[in-house]
Amino acid sequence: MIAETRTAPSKFTASLRGLIGACPNCGQGRLLRNFLKPVDHCAVCGEAYGHLRADDAPPWMTILIVGHIVIPSLLAVEQSYEPPTWVHLAVWPLLTLLLTLILLPRCKGLVLGLLWSTGAPGSEQG
Repeated sequence: MIAETRTAPSKFTASLRGLIGACPNCGQGRLLRNFLKPVDHCAVCGEAYGHLRADDAPPWMTILIVGHIVIPSLLAVEQSYEPPTWVHLAVWPLLTLLLTLILLPRCKGLVLGLLWSTGAPGSEQG
């Protein structure tokens, strides 16, 4: 039986698939097995992902995005409503934590999808 040959998805498609946590190659399998641990290979198409290393890019992206959401929001609320300090201490750390937990795996998937689509070796030995 001859395996089906298809063209590799574009960098944009692979990155979007990674963003949603799907295999950048086929879009069917999972990219992350735990919260941030990539699978060794796709369960559907067999593409290897265990060698790819995203390193510091996902946390950097997450900090950048969360900071650009939380800080302007905090300043706007303070300027408009002047809530007591206990409200700030209750709302903003919780919002920061929630956004971080939501965005970090998505940023890691995006970076892994982009690494895979560019053919980067993903390790120092490459």
